[in-house]
Amino acid sequence: MDLDRDICSAKGCQADAVWDLQWNNPKIHTPERRKSWLACDEHRASLSDFLGARGFLKDVVPHTPAG
Repeated sequence: MDLDRDICSAKGCQADAVWDLQWNNPKIHTPERRKSWLACDEHRASLSDFLGARGFLKDVVPHTPAG
């Protein structure tokens, strides 16, 4: 297991993260606060749809691994 990899946030997915889905829940976060879910190409749409349906999705940007 490679713990240094950034992987997709979709349940059970072990693919490399390609996208950073930036979101916040306005009921509990300040407007400028951003949380991130990472997504592979395959799960970008489904994760974006999930967050978007709740009004949480703020931005989708290419993921840049730290380090």
